[in-house]
Amino acid sequence: MNIGIIGAGKVGFSIGRFLADNNIHIVGYYDTNNQNAAAAAEFTGTDSFDDLSETVKLSDTLFITTPDSEIAKAWDCIKKMPVRDKIICHFSGSLSSDVFSGAKEAGAKACSVHPMLAFSNRYSSYKSLSNAFFTAEGDEGAVSEMESLLTSLGSIVCRIDKGSKALYHTAASVLSNHMVALLDLGYSLLERCGFSRAEAIKATNSLVKGNLQNVLDSGCVNALTGPIERGDTQTVAKHLRCLDGNDKLIYTALAQRILSLSKIKNKDRDYGEINELLKHNMPICELTEENK
Repeated sequence: MNIGIIGAGKVGFSIGRFLADNNIHIVGYYDTNNQNAAAAAEFTGTDSFDDLSETVKLSDTLFITTPDSEIAKAWDCIKKMPVRDKIICHFSGSLSSDVFSGAKEAGAKACSVHPMLAFSNRYSSYKSLSNAFFTAEGDEGAVSEMESLLTSLGSIVCRIDKGSKALYHTAASVLSNHMVALLDLGYSLLERCGFSRAEAIKATNSLVKGNLQNVLDSGCVNALTGPIERGDTQTVAKHLRCLDGNDKLIYTALAQRILSLSKIKNKDRDYGEINELLKHNMPICELTEENK
């Protein structure tokens, strides 16, 4: 396999270094920013190209690791070149292989692969790829080759229906970006109590890590604790009185989810009072049939 990488950002750097470290042949990088391509090539011990057509010519597999908004544009250029029997693969979590319109007619095998990771640093994120979980969809031949490549390097690959890509990416965003936002909310509330941000992070380190580990070990229902799960209506009411605006909306929306989990965990517990309290603190448009 001769892999050319188009797009020298965090994902391109990371995928290239991961493969190069495992002796997978990387032809080199192309990027509209020549300096980025050169930097990626230096980081991975490969080459960089000023001409996209040269990258395509020397590769039997093309990884498009550009931002999502640039994938179709890159493909529009590539599909005008000889691509018969080549694998064309992008790494977007939200887009399917359908973005490669006309690939079948051009004789190319199109697919998408997505590692369920947050690429925060182009020089260090590759270290997490050895144990990464990947999803893949697209042309059967292309998916099979990507699956064989990744599993040979110790990764887990799950095939996904292309129609589920948007929902899949929503889930990944909730578990990644939204969790960061939730932590920021908690830290901000502690800052209102007089903590500095650094103190808030340090003080809750064990709490945050412990809860996350409990979920990973035992699942959400078994890991659940707190006043809602206990049925402590008075404490929840105090919480709501401390909050306003978006902070209150976030708390109440998540509390509804916690209440649903609590009912699963404690089937014989009466949560009627908390249910009424939360219902009256949700905007009318947010009420569901279950809670009316």
